[in-house]
Amino acid sequence: MRPGKTLCAFARTASPRYFGGVHQLPHPDRFHYDAAEGWLLLGDPESALAELRRLGPRARGCACVRELEWGIHAERADWPRAVAVAEEIIQLAPQREFGWVHRAYALRRLPGDGGLERAWEALYPALELFPRSTTVPYNLACYAAQLGRLEQAWELFQRALKVAPRPKALVCMALADADLQPLWPRIRAEAKPCS
Repeated sequence: MRPGKTLCAFARTASPRYFGGVHQLPHPDRFHYDAAEGWLLLGDPESALAELRRLGPRARGCACVRELEWGIHAERADWPRAVAVAEEIIQLAPQREFGWVHRAYALRRLPGDGGLERAWEALYPALELFPRSTTVPYNLACYAAQLGRLEQAWELFQRALKVAPRPKALVCMALADADLQPLWPRIRAEAKPCS
């Protein structure tokens, strides 16, 4: 995996909630958080993790810090740790879809016990918890398509499209997403394709 690849996917899905709560971190924890984020954006997850370890115990318990830690472990391809951190996020902030989506993302890549079916099972309950989410049904559509459940994948993609703030952008993203390749002909035929 090339550096930055996981981070890009992480930043795309996390950005609206990822930065929430950071402004509440006390000094010097905010400084260490910002430094960790900077190192991660520069493609140096080891230095980012070292900065996070400098945070005080209170700051380490914040969901925003755990979300950044998830991004670091994902960039390092440390999937067992990424799963554990995502589960902690779900416990800390169950009202945020971040933990649910990123636990599934890590489970898909987890060696041994992971895989598509495990990711599907972990994320599916979030479909009812986050009815206005675009990310949850979109990711489930990806998993379903890869599992060969094409009708279910199409229904989930349609659900994501209905709640997407920018449906055309979602169609464009889907037509570039290899996980949804089995649906591309149908997306082109039935959804409004990008120009």
